[in-house]
Amino acid sequence: MMMGMEDMQKMPMSGDTDKDFAMMMKVHHQQALNMAEMQLKNGKSPEMKAMAKQIIVAQKKEIAQFDKWLAKQK
Repeated sequence: MMMGMEDMQKMPMSGDTDKDFAMMMKVHHQQALNMAEMQLKNGKSPEMKAMAKQIIVAQKKEIAQFDKWLAKQK
């Protein structure tokens, strides 16, 4: 989890606020996805596992949206 924060802090900014936002949010959402997958693998609480499943679906959808937008920017 902390490695993800370090990666985000090291990410160079382009100066384009929209692009920087999309890139940073994509990393942020990927970190949430990684944590949710860890919860599914190792967690015990059925409630937290259900929440993790919801997070995985939502974050994958949003990551795809960021990827689609970023692909148009090249």
